[in-house]
Amino acid sequence: METSGAPLAPWKMRRSLCYTESTVRQDVLARRYIVSGRVQGVGFRNYVEHIAGKLEVDGYVRNWRDGRVEVFAMGSHEKLNKLRVALEKGPMMSSVTDVGEEPDRPDERYRGNFIIEITI
Repeated sequence: METSGAPLAPWKMRRSLCYTESTVRQDVLARRYIVSGRVQGVGFRNYVEHIAGKLEVDGYVRNWRDGRVEVFAMGSHEKLNKLRVALEKGPMMSSVTDVGEEPDRPDERYRGNFIIEITI
């Protein structure tokens, strides 16, 4: 949370979205990505947070102790595809060698927000 009185960057603002039960089932998908390569110590998590904010994708990003990065994301099929392309590219100093992807279930804890979580 910002305490300096300065406004938050648009991608860090909590999005207030209204989801009906039918919307969640039809439009909101969830995916878990595991990104391998030189993806730690190069600003990868901040990059993902920024891209997710621009795409209005919900979820989180976190480092794994083995050097990989995990991304859990919720959004439309189109938005998740765009996120995947961005993950494959990575920020300037990164070198992505693989992006594993698997379907997951939407998680209400992340609805309307994308955060950087602690390393596991």
